[in-house]
Amino acid sequence: MDVFLELALILITAKLFGYLTVKLGFPAALGQLIGGIVIGPSLLDLVGYDEGVKLLADLGVVMLLFLAGLETDVEEFKHVGIPAFIVASLGVLTPFILGYLGAMAWGYSNVESLFLGGVLTATSVGLTTSILMEMKKLRTKVGTTILAAAVVDDVLGIIVLTILVGINTRGSVYMEDLLIILGEVAVYFAIGLLVGNPAVKETLKLSEMITLPETVTAFAIAIMLIFAYLAEQFQIAGITGAYLAGLLVAGTKEAGEIDKKFVTIGYSLFIPIFLVSIGIESDVRVLAHAGTFALVYSLIAIVGKILGCGFGAFVSKFKPVESLQVGIGMIPRMEVALIMANVALDEGVFNSGTFSIPVTAVIVTTVVTPFLLKWAFSRE
Repeated sequence: MDVFLELALILITAKLFGYLTVKLGFPAALGQLIGGIVIGPSLLDLVGYDEGVKLLADLGVVMLLFLAGLETDVEEFKHVGIPAFIVASLGVLTPFILGYLGAMAWGYSNVESLFLGGVLTATSVGLTTSILMEMKKLRTKVGTTILAAAVVDDVLGIIVLTILVGINTRGSVYMEDLLIILGEVAVYFAIGLLVGNPAVKETLKLSEMITLPETVTAFAIAIMLIFAYLAEQFQIAGITGAYLAGLLVAGTKEAGEIDKKFVTIGYSLFIPIFLVSIGIESDVRVLAHAGTFALVYSLIAIVGKILGCGFGAFVSKFKPVESLQVGIGMIPRMEVALIMANVALDEGVFNSGTFSIPVTAVIVTTVVTPFLLKWAFSRE
């Protein structure tokens, strides 16, 4: 199908399926995900996850996290630093150990089990962020903690992958590799906060001097993309850079205007394409061929984050229901999990059969999260 028709179909699907699920009492993101499954290779096969769709979907998730940064309560964000670190650390450690032990018990080799555990460490918060924004829960203590924990989780995921690759290729891990990663992360955030903060304010101020339509909005988009690009150069996810850019722009006098424009641009085009593309990319036919362990592994993926992140929140003085909400919000796995699985495939650790296990977990965690978040927040 022509790319223009594909995009038209994706947008119509996003709004129709989103509307239907809202009418049924569920987040619109769930309907958009289901709509993607329906029109994608899983069922009707009307739309493929080609380069055009992927590019707009990537822009959608970057824009979504930039908006999340814009709409984050900065004072609340400052207060959740230590709890977020505890949540992220236990949320990485718990599923890693459970995944490793589960794979070993199922008869996988030590290295295979390590990688299967490693795949479960990384959270993908794009879907959760969309749902929290829709439910007006993003500016709460729970929402801010999930986003802050996701930033830490991203760094820890890189460290875990580096360790696993080192064990597989060299049989050991060199401390300098880990120090380089931590150094790059520290440099990125130092530059972003110390240099980026005044630079963002000055850039937006200067943009107002250019008397062309929507110049401030265009410069804000440029800032978002530059921060996302620089994050990836420092081995951090682009969405983390976009979120940081949003936080910095939130502190400027132009923030209100930029927020309105980004909501219009994002939700009319890019963000619906991102949410539908999750369903398009999730070929649920894999589930038909998934063995018993793939389903057990998916359950471990869900329980591991709820236990790890939830306990981390609980010991950080969150209420039990808030701890449950934090744990559920950290469940989804997507980009980073698939990257880790692909690395394992390239390294010869996984064969195609083993690779389908993480793919199954990605699909299951993505589909169940909207239902579980809806349930968890209804318990307040």
